[in-house]
Amino acid sequence: MISSERQEHAMSSRLVSPSAVSVDPSKANDYDSFAKAYAAANETNLVNAYYERPAMLALAGDVAGRRILDAGCGSGLLFAALRDRGALVRGFDSSAGMLELARRRLGDGADLQVADLGSPLPYPDDTFDDVVASLVLHYLEDWGPALAELRRVLKPGGRLIASVDHPFAVNLIHREAGREGGHNYFDTTQWTVEWTAGGQTALVSRWHRPLHAMIEAFLGAGFRMTVISEPDPDPAARELFPEAIAAKPRFLCFLFFVLEAE
Repeated sequence: MISSERQEHAMSSRLVSPSAVSVDPSKANDYDSFAKAYAAANETNLVNAYYERPAMLALAGDVAGRRILDAGCGSGLLFAALRDRGALVRGFDSSAGMLELARRRLGDGADLQVADLGSPLPYPDDTFDDVVASLVLHYLEDWGPALAELRRVLKPGGRLIASVDHPFAVNLIHREAGREGGHNYFDTTQWTVEWTAGGQTALVSRWHRPLHAMIEAFLGAGFRMTVISEPDPDPAARELFPEAIAAKPRFLCFLFFVLEAE
C-alpha cells in the first residue's frame, strides 16, 4: 500500500501537443511557480526517491572529502545526501524558488548560486573532483556549451555523473501516443508534458536526443566514458510501492553515465 502522504505528493504527467508551448514558451519550465509541489513529490515518489537518486548515489560511491558541484541542484535533496556522506558540495540552479527551498533544507551556510547550465559558471577552472548533473542536461537543446563549462570546472581525471531521460523511453512515449511521425528517434526534438502535483499543474519541456548524439557530445567535450547504467529501483521500493513494482519490475525511465575528464 502507498501511504496517504505519498498519495498526496504523487506526481502525474501527460504528453501535450507542441502547440501548448509554441505560442508562449515562457509558460514551460517555470519551476518557481510550482517549486514547493515539485520538491515534495521529488522527495517521496518512486521514480525520484527510490530510483534516480539512489542510482546517482551508488554511481558516486565513496565521496568523503571530495569537492562536488551539484549542477541543477533543485531543492537540494542530492546535495544533502552527498554532504551527509562527507562530500564538500556546492550547487547552482536556474530557479530562485527551488534554491530557496534548498537553503531551508541545507542551512544558510550552503554554497548555492543562481546560474544557468550552458552559460559561464561562477567557479574557477579545475575546482571540483566531481560534478553531478541529475536530470538536467535534457533541458538543453545544445549540450556543447554546458559540457564545456562542466569540463572546465572539473579537475583532470574528475568525474561527471549524469542522469537524463532514457531516449528509448521517450521514443516509446511518442509511439504509444501515435506521434512517432513528429518525433523520430534519431532526431533531436523538443517534447512537452503537463505535470500535476499537489493540486498544481505545470508545463515542462525537454529535449530528446538519440544515444549516439549523447555519446558524441560527451566525447567532443573532452570526456571519457567509463559507465553507462540502466539500474534497478532501490530494494525498499518493493515494500513501499508493491503494485507499481509488480507492474514494472525493471525501469527504463532514465539513463545514467559516469564520465572522466581527460
